Amino acid sequence: MQSNEPLRLSLTNITKRYPGVVANRSVSLSVKPGEAHAVLGENGAGKSTLMKIIYGAVKPDEGAIQYNGQAVQIRNPQQARALGISMVFQHFSLFDTLSVAENVWLGLDPSFSLAQVSARISVKAAEYGLDIDPSRPVHTLGVGEMQRVEIIRALLTEPKLLILDEPTSVLTPQAVDKLFVVLKKLVSQGCSLLYISHKLHEIRELCTACTVLRAGEVTGVCDPREESNASLSRMMIGAEPPALKHEERTPGAILFEARHLSLEKENQFGVNLLDVNLQVRAGEVVGIAGVSGNGQRELLFALSGEDVRAQPDAIRLGEQAIGQIGPSERRQAGLHFVPEERLGRGAVPSLSLAHNMLLTRNEAISPSGWIHTKVLKDQAQKIIQQFNVKANGAQAAAQSLSGGNLQKFIVGREIDAKPKVLLVSQPTWGVDVGAAAQIRGELLALRDAGCAVLVVSEELDELFEICDRLYVMSNGKLSPSIQRKDATVAQIGEWMSGLWESHAET
Repeated sequence: MQSNEPLRLSLTNITKRYPGVVANRSVSLSVKPGEAHAVLGENGAGKSTLMKIIYGAVKPDEGAIQYNGQAVQIRNPQQARALGISMVFQHFSLFDTLSVAENVWLGLDPSFSLAQVSARISVKAAEYGLDIDPSRPVHTLGVGEMQRVEIIRALLTEPKLLILDEPTSVLTPQAVDKLFVVLKKLVSQGCSLLYISHKLHEIRELCTACTVLRAGEVTGVCDPREESNASLSRMMIGAEPPALKHEERTPGAILFEARHLSLEKENQFGVNLLDVNLQVRAGEVVGIAGVSGNGQRELLFALSGEDVRAQPDAIRLGEQAIGQIGPSERRQAGLHFVPEERLGRGAVPSLSLAHNMLLTRNEAISPSGWIHTKVLKDQAQKIIQQFNVKANGAQAAAQSLSGGNLQKFIVGREIDAKPKVLLVSQPTWGVDVGAAAQIRGELLALRDAGCAVLVVSEELDELFEICDRLYVMSNGKLSPSIQRKDATVAQIGEWMSGLWESHAET
């Protein structure tokens, strides 16, 4: 940066209060032109609030903002975009009923036609390796595909300051590599990045500066390239995350399986399930790897009971054929499920944490149908304490929690039910290193207690850390299984293209 060139962004003593919590307290931060600047902190540290203030989605109570050396008051996202500031949100801001192109069109210059926007999306998607069909309705996309839409939408605005809040949380390692090529190119062209991620190796690879937040306050500024994962963890949470204890165990009987499960896609943008066979035994964690959009969504809908079109015997829970019974009946039989979408599917945004217990738990409901509110609150409070959920009590609305804290609550709600079988999709999406270690540890403890655990994740490191066996999903087909100890990242990457070997286990 030239010595006479002003800072791209300067925040001075930014404070934001909410009822019961101070999200940001006197936060100061500066970003140079062409700098990739990380903002690091555990869930609830105030990172997302600070980014929303910069983007004009939240108004600060105190403090000043300078952009390119000029004092500004950013009143709304439209003004932020006019200044050259774009943001990729952790919780997607997409309209389900609109197409990809229509969603992107909403945030662009209205002089463009929809056809022009579709063409630009296709060009950007090809240029950056972020494959997406502009005509697809958003409600047919998986979370990884939605993430691609958000990233492309931000890139199309040609930003001078790009804010990325957990942009790689549901991207495969290959997609992350492609995205980093894009981001490094943007930085070389003078674009500044504000980058939030809980993946410390990403921060050290991409960023040259880092501001650390804890409990809404700045606790350190550093060059992450000169730090280790351990030292960054200590700055962020005051300690290193506990080491995961994954002891080899001999699994028990088959508790959950799919037998020759085939299903036609429900819409033109879906994926057909083709002769899927899988087994999960008592005391075993089984993982399913794959690039988003290869049938994981359709498979989980069938396994959880959201889709009941399968043949009864195609899905079995113990000795019971469950292919055509719904989610409630499956839960009564001991099958619990954590969906990939936190808000809207895993939790009702406007309801309290206590009332969100009722989505999958009925212990607080009397035989006559009355709800015992004290039992409900006690249940929610137990999960808040056990999983260290940062929330303003059991009455806090689900939408008031940070993404990582809501994830901890939803995972905790299902683990606390002591299921026979637990299906989990993207268990640590957007969760900080300490909380991710806790969730993974709880899943292993559930396994050790005899539960059959099936994990669908696009984070290969996570699957290798917690799984006993692995499958790979590609184009609606499921590979044979392979023992985790016999698998390699390179091999699983090949299998994601459907190239699995005949010598794998069946």
